[in-house]
Amino acid sequence: MKRIGIIKLLLVVLVAVLSFTTVSSARTDMRRFLKFPKFTCRINETKPTEDSVTLKWKFKTGDKIYSSPVTYNGVTYIGSLDGYFYAINNKTGKERWKYKTTGEIRSTAAISGKVLYFTSTDGYLYALNTASGKLVWKFKTEGEKQYDIWDYYLSSPAVYNNVVYFGSGDGNLYALDSKTGKKLWSFLTGDVVHASPVISNGMVYFGSFDGYFYALDSNNGKLKWKFKTVGATWFPRGEIQGSASVHDGIVYFGSRDYNIYALDANTGTGKWNHKMPSWVISTPTVKDDKVYFGTSDAYTFYAMDAKSGHQKWTFSSNLGIFGSGTIVDDTIYFGNFNGKLYALDTAMGEMNWCYQTEGSIKNYSQVIDENDKFRQDLLDRYWNGEGKEVFDLIMTLGSILSTPVVEDGVIYFGSTDGYLYALEEN
Repeated sequence: MKRIGIIKLLLVVLVAVLSFTTVSSARTDMRRFLKFPKFTCRINETKPTEDSVTLKWKFKTGDKIYSSPVTYNGVTYIGSLDGYFYAINNKTGKERWKYKTTGEIRSTAAISGKVLYFTSTDGYLYALNTASGKLVWKFKTEGEKQYDIWDYYLSSPAVYNNVVYFGSGDGNLYALDSKTGKKLWSFLTGDVVHASPVISNGMVYFGSFDGYFYALDSNNGKLKWKFKTVGATWFPRGEIQGSASVHDGIVYFGSRDYNIYALDANTGTGKWNHKMPSWVISTPTVKDDKVYFGTSDAYTFYAMDAKSGHQKWTFSSNLGIFGSGTIVDDTIYFGNFNGKLYALDTAMGEMNWCYQTEGSIKNYSQVIDENDKFRQDLLDRYWNGEGKEVFDLIMTLGSILSTPVVEDGVIYFGSTDGYLYALEEN
């Protein structure tokens, strides 16, 4: 009887231990589940990143944000698909003013003096006073249009020598007097121009969805040279959707024909081109003899030798990269369709930290599987003709098509969850 009593006692203790272990394990699993969105920021990385960056504030607009912020005199300016252009106090995150257009704002503002300039899908270029948000003037183009569902951006203006340059869905590159809005000249291409112009050494550089890259005289709009992209099987026109960068006499840009190109800025002669696994939409960022850019379906961010095009390093993610990188010191910051902002070391491409938007934390498992990969069922739907529906779902992640801006140690960027974020590195 004593032996039976001892055995019963041992069984009771064993059951209690197992029960405690099960409860403890369940709690651990729950904690892991709750931490899953943060864990996904450890792609190719083992150290935690949760304490590397903190949210200073976030400002909610009425719709998705595709455009990038601009900071000026303690204020951040950005447009939203809700049709409003916003001015936000950098310290508090509070609205100073907003201006309503009759379209969606998919362009990034240019600021010159006390006036800011941006375009809207209503076909107008607007000039507003930076302090008050009041209209200075507006210019009507021949109309805007979207090339296809992946044509997210409008051309963003550039201001040089009192002239505003910008592209339009009507196929033109316009040059306006920045004071009055009077048209000085326009140059017609063969299709939509949503790439943003770059001005360097008296030349205006930009690409078109017609597959040509153009260099014009900035004074009169006369053609200096043009370059035809190679084209690809599925994209024979080699459409140029993204914008260019000019550095040390070389102009860099990507195309939907899967190439990144480096051309002589004076003559348009090719220096090199490199075939990538997918589109190159993001504007190349050039610094210290390296060119940095992201790709669409390859889900990869690249660093290449700016002179030769030889690959230096790559960083893999799980969704596309349309926005561009911003470099401060030895760190490059860029966003992803997965709703994460990455901070990488420029030397080797190692991740310092990443930050997830509110939409990404909330909806991550709706798009990404437990192995941190794009869900196969969504990929199947995409190839079966449901591209728009799949991309609408991806946008619920708070995708970052915006290029971040860093000012006084604060990182600003927009997201498709409708928020403008301000982050501080710890």
